[in-house]
Amino acid sequence: MQVIEFFDRGAALNPGGIAFVRPDGTGALTYAEAADLTHRVASALIENGLSPGAPVGVLSANTTRLFPCVLGVLRAGCAWVALNARSTPDDLIALLDLVGARALLHSADLADVAERIRGAVGTLEQVVAIDDLEKWAAPAGVRVPPPPLDPEAVAGYFGTGGTTGRPKAVEVPNRAFETMIHAFNAHMPERDPVNLVAAPMTHAAGALVFPVLALGGRNIVHDGVVPEEIVESIERNAVTRLFLPPTAIYALLDHSGTRRRDLSSLRYFIYGAAPMSVAKLEEAMDVFGPVMAQCYGQTELPMMCTYFGPDEHAEARARSRLRARLASCGRPSLVANVAVVDDDGAPRPVGEPGEIVVRSSLRMKGYHKAPDQTAAVSLPGGWLATGDVGRFDEDGYLYIVDRKRDLIISGGFNVFPSEVEQVLLGHPAVRDCAVIGLPDRKWGERVTAVVQLKAGATADPDDLIALCKSRLGSIKAPKEVIFRELPKSPVGKVLKRALRDDYWRGRDRMV
Repeated sequence: MQVIEFFDRGAALNPGGIAFVRPDGTGALTYAEAADLTHRVASALIENGLSPGAPVGVLSANTTRLFPCVLGVLRAGCAWVALNARSTPDDLIALLDLVGARALLHSADLADVAERIRGAVGTLEQVVAIDDLEKWAAPAGVRVPPPPLDPEAVAGYFGTGGTTGRPKAVEVPNRAFETMIHAFNAHMPERDPVNLVAAPMTHAAGALVFPVLALGGRNIVHDGVVPEEIVESIERNAVTRLFLPPTAIYALLDHSGTRRRDLSSLRYFIYGAAPMSVAKLEEAMDVFGPVMAQCYGQTELPMMCTYFGPDEHAEARARSRLRARLASCGRPSLVANVAVVDDDGAPRPVGEPGEIVVRSSLRMKGYHKAPDQTAAVSLPGGWLATGDVGRFDEDGYLYIVDRKRDLIISGGFNVFPSEVEQVLLGHPAVRDCAVIGLPDRKWGERVTAVVQLKAGATADPDDLIALCKSRLGSIKAPKEVIFRELPKSPVGKVLKRALRDDYWRGRDRMV
């Protein structure tokens, strides 16, 4: 099936049901209304000469009309270029220019950015404000036939690499989206899902919209992560599922009003995109109930390489010998074969770290116009190298140790930052942290903790170092603690590359 056909299935199941609505109940679009809008957008794109496969950018913060525009692009057989409204204009231009975007749909509040993009991207033929769709789109009632059935046709272009360098354009085909949708609905069965969308719909939060649409479920669309608004919305709208990255979950846990709300409607509180502190995960289980669920994936392998469900979380918490599983990202999902290998591609023994590789229909088609980069991660037998370092335990649970490029070599010893970060995040004063290697004459790289404290909290650097020494030993413990605000990407990931650049700038090498 093409991606748009999953939406059509939901619309057929629940034409009068609400597909998208704001948290206060305004701006509602039924499935029938949203479907009509997708046909009108698709027809206008086709009428304006856009052929199947043409890249079309959609630039907007989360609104109830954003996703129907995306679906209209897909109905026309075009490829959606996912643009984060919080990205810089230069990054947006770079991605649109790289893929040769032919059209751009944008919200009115980003008109200045859109004009700058228009002047910089030579392939753009039309730029349309979403708020002016009534003037541009085809008349109500128009119908567009489904695009040709082509599993390998690119459904979306997604920028990646923002935490470590200049983004690449990942080509995600219909085949990968179809596999992801089936995986979500197999692992998280739910008849009438109510999905809260607060993180950008152009990233993981948007990917989770597709499985909900296939079931005719409701999407409560928030414009950003505001803790008070999210917990109020869960209570008001009887939300059954939501996705947030760990940093946003930490913000909810820090918010005093969270514990005063009725959150009992939740069935799945999905986290991913970065490792989560075990201490804060246990706190989340206390606050939100036995609903935490983790997915592991990448832009190149959307969302569902592994799955760690609520019942598995509860079992690990209840049985002391299984508690270590809370640091895992679960076991391989129903749609992915996952292995851990050495540099020669040989499987690593249980418990030993190596690179995580995945064989699955989830895999990307490739990096756009980058055959060498595509070849570098494409392994024999259809395996895809993730660049993540992990290990399996005896029960088949996967643990993310780190990114290969984040490895710190200090005094000849390998230090994986995530181990140190897990310890620091368990400290009651720590809001978030990043562990990096900084230049050192003696050690080559000294393990350095960059720590963002909770509002109003204080901590002694020596106490944090001592805590790490007691848990990890002196080799892995930070030699230095720096307190500062952490730079983050538009989707909430800590930008370790930016941190490293701050301290390595002007040197001939970065190791």
